[in-house]
Amino acid sequence: MVIFSQLPYDARLLFLTRFTRLFAYGALSVVLVFYLTGIGISESRIGILLTLTLIGDTLVSLFITTRADRIGRRKMLIIGAALMAGAGLAFAWTHNFLFLVIAGTIGVISPSGNEVGPFLSIEQAALSHVIQPGTRTMAFAWYTLTGSFATAIGSLCGGLLPSLVQSGGGAPVQGYRAVIITYAAIGMLLALVFTRLSPATELSASEESPAGKTMLGMGHSRDIIFKLSALFALDSFGGGFVVQTFAAYWFHLRFGMDPAQLGAIFFGANTFAGISALLASRLAARIGLVRTMVFTHLPSNILLILVPLMPTASLAIAVLLLRFSISQMDVPTRQSYTMAVVRPEERSAAAGITGVARTIGASLPPVFVGLMFARPRLINLPFFIAGTLKIVYDLLLYRQFVAIQPPEEK
Repeated sequence: MVIFSQLPYDARLLFLTRFTRLFAYGALSVVLVFYLTGIGISESRIGILLTLTLIGDTLVSLFITTRADRIGRRKMLIIGAALMAGAGLAFAWTHNFLFLVIAGTIGVISPSGNEVGPFLSIEQAALSHVIQPGTRTMAFAWYTLTGSFATAIGSLCGGLLPSLVQSGGGAPVQGYRAVIITYAAIGMLLALVFTRLSPATELSASEESPAGKTMLGMGHSRDIIFKLSALFALDSFGGGFVVQTFAAYWFHLRFGMDPAQLGAIFFGANTFAGISALLASRLAARIGLVRTMVFTHLPSNILLILVPLMPTASLAIAVLLLRFSISQMDVPTRQSYTMAVVRPEERSAAAGITGVARTIGASLPPVFVGLMFARPRLINLPFFIAGTLKIVYDLLLYRQFVAIQPPEEK
C-alpha cells in the first residue's frame, strides 16, 4: 500500500499541485455558467464559448505535452500554470464575448471540474518516473483520490463564496467573480510550486529517443495509443453532455437549487468518487486493469441515464451520488494502464495524446447542450445521450483491449 509519507519528494509535490489545481477547477465549475449569464452571455453563446475553450485547451495541450519530454516537464508545467492564471484574469475583468473566447481558447479554463490543459499528462509521466511499477496503480489511485477531494472541497467553497458576498450586500455576479479571481490566483501559485520539482522528474540522456524519429513524440507505442485515444474520445464525447457546470445548472433549472446547495451536492459527489479510486486499485489487482475499467464504468452509466427520470430532487441527488460512487473507478486504472503499455520516453506524449483526444471529444457537446438548455423540454436529453455513448465505449474498450495486459499482469 502506498503511504503518502513514504512517497518520494517529487511525488508528494505532484500530489500537492494536483490538489491545488482541482480545488480551483471544482470551485469554478459550480459558478461558471451562473457568472457568464450574470454578465449578459446567453445560454446558446455560453455553449459555443465552452466548446471553443475546450478546443483551445486541446491545441495548447497537444503542443505542450508532445514537447515536454524533450524540452523539460517542469518548464511546460510552469507555462501551463501561467496560461491558467491568464485565462482566469481575463474572465474576471472583461464582459466582451470575443475577448472571452480568445482568453478561453489560449488559456486554461475548466468548465467540467475535471482536468484540462497539459498538467495531468505531464504529471502522470513524471509520477510514473519517480515511483516503482509495482506501486503505480495504487499511487495513481491516491492521486485520483487527492483530485476528487480537492474538487469536492472546491465545489463546496465555490458555492459558498457567492453566498457570503451576497450576505454582505454584494451583487450575485460579484460573488461569482470572486471565485474567478481565486482561480487566477491559484494558477499563479501553481507556477511557483512547479519550480520546486527536482531533475528526477525529467528524462535522463539515456532515456531520450533520437530526435526526428517519432511522430508527436510517439514511436513504438503509436498504434496502441491511437486506438486508446479514439475510444477515450468517444467516452469524453458522451461525458461532455453532462460536465459538472452544466449538471449543476440542470439542477437549478429542474429543481430551483442555488449555488450553495449545488456546491454541497457536488462536494458529496466528488468525495464518493475519490474514495472509490482506492477500491479500484484493489479490484484491479484481482481482475486486471481493463476489466476494472469496464465493470465499474458500465453500471455508472446506467445510473446516469436514470438521473433525469427521478421525480424529486432528493431521488435525483441520490442516484447522482450513487453514480459518482463508482463512476471514477476507471480513472486511476485507465491512467495506470496507459503508462504501463508505453515506453518511459513516450509517457508524456502518450498521456498528452490520449488527454487531447478526451478534450476533443468533450469540446463539441457544450454547443448542443447550450441549445438544449435554451428549450425547457430538452433539458433531460443530455443525460440520455451521455449514458448511451459511454456504454458503447465500455463495450468497445473491453472487446479491443481485454487481451492486452500490462507487464505486471502477465
